[in-house]
Amino acid sequence: MAEIVRVVVDAMGGDNAPVEPVKGAVEAVKEKKEIHVILTGQKEVIEKELAKYPDYPTDRIEIVHASEVIETAEPPVNAIRKKKDSSIVVGLNMVKKKEADAFVSSGSTGAVLVGGQVIVGRSKGVERPPLAPLLPTLEGVSLLIDCGANVDARPSHLVQFAKMGSIYMEHVVGIKNPKVAIVNNGAEEEKGNALVKETFPLLKACKDINFIGSIEAREIPMGYADVIVCEAFVGNVILKLYEGVGAAMMKKIKGGMMKNLRSKIGALLVKPALKETLKDFDASEHGGAPLLGLKGLVVKTHGSAKAVEIRHAIFQCEQFTKQEINVKIAERILESKNQEPAKEQED
Repeated sequence: MAEIVRVVVDAMGGDNAPVEPVKGAVEAVKEKKEIHVILTGQKEVIEKELAKYPDYPTDRIEIVHASEVIETAEPPVNAIRKKKDSSIVVGLNMVKKKEADAFVSSGSTGAVLVGGQVIVGRSKGVERPPLAPLLPTLEGVSLLIDCGANVDARPSHLVQFAKMGSIYMEHVVGIKNPKVAIVNNGAEEEKGNALVKETFPLLKACKDINFIGSIEAREIPMGYADVIVCEAFVGNVILKLYEGVGAAMMKKIKGGMMKNLRSKIGALLVKPALKETLKDFDASEHGGAPLLGLKGLVVKTHGSAKAVEIRHAIFQCEQFTKQEINVKIAERILESKNQEPAKEQED
């Protein structure tokens, strides 16, 4: 019998809760027998939503009651400290206590980031856990690391991001020897701000990653790199612009197709092929952004996430858990840390 992966889903988090988190959970357990979902939140609300789905395997979805909800506008640190019975805190504590393998939430990003570090805890040697979403590209997907957790990052943080990202892409996505690049405003090594200039030679010196140099923003959708390294401010701008341009292009395409009778006829002819092609560029098909470098798995989905994104985030957790990514990251980071004194002595 296949090993069961237990994933906690925050049923009260996000703009579309509890409708979409519950729907995503139901779809996930119906599609994969190896998944067990634990919904955290207000029991009566969740039960009412689950009642809409009479045909799901009830033995693989359970509810853990949490009376409180952390709102998006609440200060994250205070919310985590004061709302001990919130769906986020209850879920993160289950991961900490090994009662679950992973936690998925569309709720407050700040609360998930703070809770992930304070409750679940960082792996030994990890300086800063980064948020790392998968971006659709012409070549498949690339990992953007970091996209929102560490605005004031140091060069040593970015080096760790590159190593964590390489492990993720190799063992979860299946890319052998993934290409790593640092976001820059040009291809030349001497370009960039102080952080990039200081980090570049450190990445170049790393023997355990496949560093290919700088990558400009326009090259990211082309899939020139598998792991895209940057600090959180830059990463968040890239992510949001990526999503905004994608949404605008979709509106333009739909508007053009509905312009006149001829375009409408053409739209009917190309619709199946176009739908399949655009599906590859739909970020929701790739799940959420894991907070890498923790002792347990925490995944943040968009606040506006629909069931499809939550379902794929749950599948992401299954793959992540079975490949023991947290263990591999911890081992790689500790190995690198242990080698640092030897390097200093050689110098």
